[in-house]
Amino acid sequence: MSAAAQGHVAVREVMDIRQAAEYLGISGDTLYRYASEGFVPAFKLGNRWRFRKTLLDSWMDEKSGVVASVATVDPAVKKPVARAR
Repeated sequence: MSAAAQGHVAVREVMDIRQAAEYLGISGDTLYRYASEGFVPAFKLGNRWRFRKTLLDSWMDEKSGVVASVATVDPAVKKPVARAR
């Protein structure tokens, strides 16, 4: 049984309007309007809208008030990596 048949849809980094609309759970028409108005992060490749998954995820986090924590590594505290044997 294929992944799509099992209900699992592979999400690509760069999506077309249909894929991005499905990922966001909105209609293609609504997403097209949002892209045209600059409401969602999108770019045109030729005359077709394209959407980067990472930018959509960041946009959703921003709109939902989620604060992404970024861990910083202090080189003085960082553990050394063991050599391959």
